[in-house]
Amino acid sequence: MRQIVLDTETTGLDAQSGHRIIEIGCVEMSERRLTGNNLHIYLQPDRQIDHGAMEVHGISNEFLADKPRFEDVAQEVHDYLKGAELIIHNADFDVGFLDAEFARVAGNITINSICRVTDTLALARKLYPGQRNSLDALCKRMDVNNAHRTLHGALLDSEILADVYLRMTGGQTALLLDEDNAANAAISADNTDKKTHHLKLVQADEVEMRAHDLWLDRLAKSSDAGCVWRNLDQG
Repeated sequence: MRQIVLDTETTGLDAQSGHRIIEIGCVEMSERRLTGNNLHIYLQPDRQIDHGAMEVHGISNEFLADKPRFEDVAQEVHDYLKGAELIIHNADFDVGFLDAEFARVAGNITINSICRVTDTLALARKLYPGQRNSLDALCKRMDVNNAHRTLHGALLDSEILADVYLRMTGGQTALLLDEDNAANAAISADNTDKKTHHLKLVQADEVEMRAHDLWLDRLAKSSDAGCVWRNLDQG
């Protein structure tokens, strides 16, 4: 199943009171690896952004003035998400906003009718009961670098959550192996094979063997137990 790590940014906290989605960020994974088939859209909400929300994500009304409305991209979003497992942190929030947006356009489309949803906040609360389980707290706990996250952003948060999710579920944590590292790994493996199969075998010559026997003679005379190596050979 395709997995899509999803996050949204909004004009405020409550979709039921008319707040809208202004950014959708999605990162696609297949076989627990990023595919690069991402979706990132800014939206014109036709309303003002709450000051508190703007402080969180830094998106201004002016920036969104020329962006498409949700009805302009609803089909694209629907087709991209359909049939996937959505990985969302605090899923009720994002799903509630997406359902409200689809309801304005299509009426009967809901996220749970077209997708399976996994809430990483609920998963984290089971794994780490009684602890802080915000995305920032999980990054710190799992050593995921989020130093570049000074403001919330839907695509950036999705990329970070993808890394966190893989670590939480105990799987592969290196999302992508870049071309340089892949080439180096191949070269290293190739060199290892060559070294393993082309080791030079060095045999002791007669002079070295006689010198070794004389050394064992001296060793036998200096010990009541005799020479251990010769005793083993005789046994």
